[in-house]
Amino acid sequence: MKDELGQCSVCKKEHTSTNVEVTPGVFIYVCSDCLEKAKDNFIWICTSCGKHFIRPKELVINRTKDPELKKAYMLCRDMQIIQGIDMCIACDPQGIVEFMEAKRPAAKC
Repeated sequence: MKDELGQCSVCKKEHTSTNVEVTPGVFIYVCSDCLEKAKDNFIWICTSCGKHFIRPKELVINRTKDPELKKAYMLCRDMQIIQGIDMCIACDPQGIVEFMEAKRPAAKC
């Protein structure tokens, strides 16, 4: 954590010193209003392009089909989590498609 002010990576309006280094040299800043939003929402920030995604926790939990991921989200329900992601649909749509295709199980004959 460094002690200088930076623009909030979520709302892009406020300046704050609250930050975390997600990868060497890449810092995410989060203002108090956005931290408050994280009580009821999961927030993801793309470390490649900076786009953010805010989704209600209950909606994410209810729509998640993977049992392991659903359990993890349920365990994090009462936490304020802002998660960095490597890529997003806005900056690397082909990368997302390839990632999802690799995750799909092969069809059984």
